[in-house]
Amino acid sequence: MPFNPSLMALLLAALLSPLPAQTPDPNTPPDNPAPVTATAPNLLPEPDPSPIPATPPSPPLPLRGFASLPPRTQELIRAAYQLDARGLGYRYGSADPAQGGMDCSGSVQYLLKTLGWKQLPRASDGFYRWIWQAGTFKAVNGSTFESFEWAQLQPGDLLFWTGTYEVQKNRDPAISHVMIYLGQDEKSGRRLMFGASEGRRYLDQTKNGVGIFDFILPRPQSNSSKPQPRFIGYGRLPAQS
Repeated sequence: MPFNPSLMALLLAALLSPLPAQTPDPNTPPDNPAPVTATAPNLLPEPDPSPIPATPPSPPLPLRGFASLPPRTQELIRAAYQLDARGLGYRYGSADPAQGGMDCSGSVQYLLKTLGWKQLPRASDGFYRWIWQAGTFKAVNGSTFESFEWAQLQPGDLLFWTGTYEVQKNRDPAISHVMIYLGQDEKSGRRLMFGASEGRRYLDQTKNGVGIFDFILPRPQSNSSKPQPRFIGYGRLPAQS
């Protein structure tokens, strides 16, 4: 076949021309797909939508009107019952339960100190002066609870006696005993008090040591040469200092 230059030129032009662009098929995945970033799972616990249960209130003590008392007075009385449950004895001169017991003013001082009172007296006459200077002391001359003088007595008040034992001659007035009034027993209506004693009663049972006792007014004894116990009054606790 003879050489044809025109045909050769056409073949070379076809070989050197670019191929037409192809439209990609949307259903065909690309050769190099973009990397997919995996989402880390949430490992934190989901919050609990239920409310946090409130701390249940302490049950009321078996005293009349206890639930209506101010919270601070309720706290004082609860602490007194807790000390009663420890079974401490009577120990003259002690204000520390670690010694196995306390006396009347020592138990009052210890109880108030644990509740935040500061600069407290140590002896019963010191507590009397403390109350008197605070202007809350109420004298009682009646011999029964029928006297109008009891109208302002409230749970938490301090109670004072003279003549429960012989005191130093320079103690004037001769205050010899102090306790804390708690209120009336819910069932019997008996008036109750907290402190320490060597020979009192609780719900008609003889009881010694630190704890809860019946609040009974002393009966005068005309034929005795010994000092006569006499209840002289009560007073509201001063504000904490």
